[in-house]
Order: sequence, then C-alpha cells, then structure tokens
Amino acid sequence: MKKVIPLFLFLMAIASTSWSQAKPIKIVFDLTSGDTLDHQVALRHISLEAKAHPDAQLELVVYGKAMPIFVKDQSTVAKGIQELASNKNVSLRVCAQTMKHYNVTTNDLLPGVQTVPDG
Repeated sequence: MKKVIPLFLFLMAIASTSWSQAKPIKIVFDLTSGDTLDHQVALRHISLEAKAHPDAQLELVVYGKAMPIFVKDQSTVAKGIQELASNKNVSLRVCAQTMKHYNVTTNDLLPGVQTVPDG
C-alpha cells in the first residue's frame, strides 16, 4: 500500500500537467457586411487578439458585400489591412466567387490578401 500512494501521486502530477497545457488558439473571422464601421471593428478585434495571443493563428475570410475591404481603391481600412498582413500569424482571404461576381481580379486586391475558392 505504501508503494501505491507515491505512484498514484506521481501519476496525478503527470496528468495534471498534461491537462493544464493550453491548446493553440485558432480563430476564423467571417465578414460579410458592407458597413465600413463593421470593417473597422473586425480589424480592431483581430489586432487585439493578435496582441493578446501572439502565437494564435487568426484568419479573416471576406465575402459578399464586405469584399471592398480588400480592394485597393475601395478599402476604407487599407492601412489596417497592411498592418495585419505583415503579421505572420494572420491570414487575410477573400472568396473567389465573390470576386467573380464583382468583377474583381487578384491585381485589384491589397498586398497580402489571398483567395479561397468559396467563402
């Protein structure tokens, strides 16, 4: 019995450390609104998450009426997009179907923005 108690305590210590390990943070943000205030809020939220959790993997996927957020001559938050694009843990993606609908090409997109086949 005396040998079982130390073994039990050792196993509990190992188990508690493995349970306390934090899982990596992975968040996908979905933006469909054409409202430029929503664009500002989305970028602010992603920026704050990136600062609070530097190892988190964050992705912003845009489609529908939100597409102008990533278009060079239409974005009201181009500077914020450029800042996020420079963060290696943040991915900026736009729906290729939405681009086709709005006659936007990859040349029209801000630097750092990538496409996905469907949002």
